[in-house]
Amino acid sequence: MKKYMIILLSVLVLSLVLVGCSSDSSDEVTYKDGTYEGQGEGMHPLKVSVEVKDGKIASVTVIEQQETEGVADPALEQIPAAIVEKNSTDVDVVSGATLTSNGIIEAVNNALEQAK
Repeated sequence: MKKYMIILLSVLVLSLVLVGCSSDSSDEVTYKDGTYEGQGEGMHPLKVSVEVKDGKIASVTVIEQQETEGVADPALEQIPAAIVEKNSTDVDVVSGATLTSNGIIEAVNNALEQAK
């Protein structure tokens, strides 16, 4: 009898763990279609344009910036692409261009506030 109780409890615990680890697709955010602009602060102020299609981030373009050429270039290329790929601003910053990365993320978040 003890053996069956242990097996039963083990199955129950395993079931609870698996349920707790499952992803919930209702957490995915959808936005109103359109083009939105937002501002953020890197080393200097910057502005982005965010296009939303079918409720998802379709493109992110930095339209105004005065960041340090060469240093900020990787962030200016990689952060917008990562945001589109992930459909989220929860992306890793670019090492060596942290302020620019955070400025782009802030600007996109500000733009997306208008799309909610």
